Amino acid sequence: GRATTFLIADGVLPSNQGRGYVLRRMLRRVVSHARRLSIEGPVVEHLADRTVELFGDAYPELVENRSQVKQVAASEEERFAGTLRQGMVLLDAEIDKAKRAGVLSGEVVFKLHDTFGFPRELTRELLEDAGLSIDEERFESLMAEQRDRARRAAKKEQVEEELAGASSAGPTQFLGYQALEAEGHLVALLLDGRRSGVAEEGQDIRLVLDRTPFYAESGGQVGDHGYVRTGGGLIRVVDAQWGPGDVIVHAGVVQSGEVREGQDVHAEVDRVRREATTRPHTATHVVHWTLRHVLGEHARQAGSLVAPGRLRFDFPHHSAVPRDLLAQAEEVANHRLAEDAQVRIYETTFEEAKNQGALALFGERYGEFVRVVEVGDYSIELCGGTHVPRTGNVAIVRILGEASIGAGMRRVEAIVGPDALKEWNAEHVILEELAELLKAEPPAIPDRVRGLLERLKRSESELGKLGAAQRADVVEQIVAGASEVAGVKLVARLHDGDAGELRELAQAAVGRLENPNGAAVVLGSARGGAALIVAACSKNLVGRGVTAPLLLEPAARAIGGRAGGKPILGTAGGPNGAAVEEAVERLIPARLEELLRAGA
Repeated sequence: GRATTFLIADGVLPSNQGRGYVLRRMLRRVVSHARRLSIEGPVVEHLADRTVELFGDAYPELVENRSQVKQVAASEEERFAGTLRQGMVLLDAEIDKAKRAGVLSGEVVFKLHDTFGFPRELTRELLEDAGLSIDEERFESLMAEQRDRARRAAKKEQVEEELAGASSAGPTQFLGYQALEAEGHLVALLLDGRRSGVAEEGQDIRLVLDRTPFYAESGGQVGDHGYVRTGGGLIRVVDAQWGPGDVIVHAGVVQSGEVREGQDVHAEVDRVRREATTRPHTATHVVHWTLRHVLGEHARQAGSLVAPGRLRFDFPHHSAVPRDLLAQAEEVANHRLAEDAQVRIYETTFEEAKNQGALALFGERYGEFVRVVEVGDYSIELCGGTHVPRTGNVAIVRILGEASIGAGMRRVEAIVGPDALKEWNAEHVILEELAELLKAEPPAIPDRVRGLLERLKRSESELGKLGAAQRADVVEQIVAGASEVAGVKLVARLHDGDAGELRELAQAAVGRLENPNGAAVVLGSARGGAALIVAACSKNLVGRGVTAPLLLEPAARAIGGRAGGKPILGTAGGPNGAAVEEAVERLIPARLEELLRAGA
C-alpha cells in the first residue's frame, strides 16, 4: 500500500514497461491476495487512504495528490478484477483437463501470467487446492524466452556496437548553451556500424567531436541539425544523441568531399531550427504551470516532446479535459507569455533547487549540481533544455487538442510562435471559404450548418421511405415468381445488385413465402464479371435438413467458388460470372429436390 501510493503520487502510472510495470505488478499482487482472502470489494484505495493518513504530514504531496492516487488505483483494480475473472474461467476449465495428469501445463501457466497477469504463486496456490502442480520446467523455459526477447529489444545492439569505439574518446564538451558555432576535433568516425578512418560523399555516418554546439536529444527536446565542415568535406548533421560515456553522437551524411577521423572541424547549428525549438520548450514550462493551475497539482509532466514549432505534453488526469477548460488553459498560458517575463537559467545544488520549490521530473537522473529554469515568478523546474530569454519571444501558444494515451493519462499538443500564426491563418482562410459558400457571416456559420444538416436528415429520411417502398415492390416481384419443388416454395432467379442488397431482398422475400413445407429464395448476380449468389431458407425448411450453404454447394462449384454462411442465410462467390445464370436457375432447383429426397 505504501509503495503503490508513493509511486502514483510521484507521477508513475500502471503500464507494461519500466517503473509502470513494477507498479502494475504490485497493484495486481494486492488484488490477487485480497481475492484469495475472499475480499471482494475495493482494496487499494483503502490502503492509499491509510498511507496518506500515516505519512501525509511528512510528505504533503501525498495529501495534494490523494484523489489522483485513489482514482488511478481504483481504475487499475477494476480493470484487473475483470481480467482476474476471465483468467479464473480459463483456469477452472484447464484444471478439469489436467486432473488426470495431475500437472497443469507450463503453456497455460504462462498464458495466465502473460495475458491475465496471474502471478505464478497465485496459480500455484489455486492448483494446490485442486491437488495439482505446475509444470515448472516448461514455464521457466517460456519465461526465459520472453526475457530473451525483451533483452534483445532493449539492447539496441546495433547502436551499442556503433558507439563502442566512440565512447573511448571521452565525454563531449557541450557548448550549445553559449554558442551555435564552435571549433572542434573529429575524434571518432563510424561508418556501417564500425570505426572508420574516412568517409566519402553520400555516405551516412556517425561522428563524435571533442566539443560541440549541437544539443543532443534529452528531456523531450529533439537533437539539433546543422553542418560540420572539415578541411576536405562537408557533413550535414540530421540528429544528435547522447551515447555511452557521456559522448554526443552526431548522425549525418557527407554532403561533399571526404572527411577523416582526426581532422579539425567547424561545427555550426541550424540557427533558425534551434530558435524554433527553444520557443516550444519555454512554452512547455508555461503550459505545465498552466495545467497544474487550472486542473490541479496532480497534472504534472509525465512525458513531453519539444520539436521545432510544436510541443506535446503528457500528464496524469482522471478524465478528458472539457473544451472550456482547455480554452481557459490556452488563455492563461498566452496571458503569461504576453507578460514578457524573464527566463532565468542557473546552476545550483540539487538540494538547494528542491528547497526553492523546483519541480524535478520523475525518472530523470540528477547529479549534485542541477540546471534550474525559472520563468517569471511562477514556474521553476529542473531542465537541461534550451530556452528563449523572455516569454515574449515565444509570442503565442495554440493548444490543438487533448486526448487519452492510456488509463489516467492525457496528452495535449500545441504549436507556438510563427507556426501557431500559420495555423490560425489557415483556419481563417477555411472560415472565409465556408462563409462564402454558405452566404453567411462567420458568427452565423454554426447555425447555418445545423440548419443544413437538419434539412439533409429530413431529405435522407424521405429518400429512405421511397427506397423502402421501391424495395417492397421488388420483393413483391420476387415472391410472384415463386414455383414449387416437392411442396417447397422456391425462387431462383437473377437480380442485378450488390451483396447487401441481395441478402436484404432474399430475407424479405422468404419471409413473405409462408408455406408449411418450407420456402427458399436464391438470387444471383454477375456484376463486373464475377459471380455472387445469395440463398435464404425459412426456419421450417432448415428444420427439414435444408440449409442455405448446403443448397448453394453445386452452384458454388459451377461459378468456381465455395459456399458458406448460416443455416438460414448463405452466400457463394466465384470468378465465373458467365455460369451464374445456369447455376441459379438449373442447379438450385435440382439441388433442393436432392436434399429433400435425402431428408425424406
